[in-house]
Amino acid sequence: MSQQRHGSTPGDAGGVPAFPDLPEATIARLPEYLRALHHLAEAGAETVSSEGLAAAAGVNSAKLRKDLSHLGSYGTRGVGYDVALLVDQIEYILGLDENRAVCLVGVGNLGHALAGYAGFASRGFRVVALFDADRKKVGEVINGLTVRHIGELERVAAEESIAIGVIATPPGSAQAVADVLVAAGVTSILNFAPCVLAVPPNVDVRKVDLAIELQILSFHEHRKASLTALPGGGGDATGDQEAVGS
Repeated sequence: MSQQRHGSTPGDAGGVPAFPDLPEATIARLPEYLRALHHLAEAGAETVSSEGLAAAAGVNSAKLRKDLSHLGSYGTRGVGYDVALLVDQIEYILGLDENRAVCLVGVGNLGHALAGYAGFASRGFRVVALFDADRKKVGEVINGLTVRHIGELERVAAEESIAIGVIATPPGSAQAVADVLVAAGVTSILNFAPCVLAVPPNVDVRKVDLAIELQILSFHEHRKASLTALPGGGGDATGDQEAVGS
């Protein structure tokens, strides 16, 4: 069965709804598939099997096929998936064809590194503004952008149509920053501060906490060591384990 192009309407014969209702777990894996597809495209691949794409993305092939079936992508028997078409489909579903405007609040060590990261532009995002509450940092130029005072955020958000705000402040400041972002009309927040934010129901928050990720890895190290210590242990206790967090 051949793949369907994105954007087909529900009334099209064999078409896919313009925006399918996807499980959260599937949404979380789509960026991994997209990254693997970009690498394949850069290597000159035009098609890829489900097994090949699954291996590149670090998941099992059955899970990948189920995820892509939600997009109406079933591949072609004996050929696999069209790499360019699948890239288009996933980018459409993730909204990456919108070239969304992003602002970053907090230009300390982490914020400075994020502001200088060149990979955002190639993945459908424009970092259009940097903010900080420290007036000593205001006026600093990072990756071509001048740091503004957070007091300007509401005006700049309206001017630049900012869709996503990134918080890279200390935890004690994060909630106040989130409040400013919400008041400015930003409805998606990526939070690097190790704290829980209180936001309205229409605001989506994704949290990135490196300490938590390390603690999860520590659990797996502890589990492997415990299994190895059992009688008959010492072999591969994890089997064909997927990457943690997939």
